[in-house]
Amino acid sequence: MPLFVVQHRHDAEHCPARDRQMAPMLLKHLSPANTAEYGLSIHGEAVVDGAHTLYLIVDAPSAENVSRFMQPFAQAGSVEILPASPCEVVVNRGAC
Repeated sequence: MPLFVVQHRHDAEHCPARDRQMAPMLLKHLSPANTAEYGLSIHGEAVVDGAHTLYLIVDAPSAENVSRFMQPFAQAGSVEILPASPCEVVVNRGAC
């Protein structure tokens, strides 16, 4: 299954973590049960402290699946979906 790195950014004034309704909804959205409904498997997620930037590493059937999944985040800011490869694949093909 294809691998993707996803970056979501928002400005400080519109930080979803400050919204008492949106924050719990986004946590639920990231749950394994919900991501499976989109065909996604999240390997890792992290928010860069103070930078209002979220990164996800996900397996998904397509970038379209990831885009549909990321719609709630897109309402709060930008979303960038990048095709990616594990290091072993990069080394075996001899290029990034």
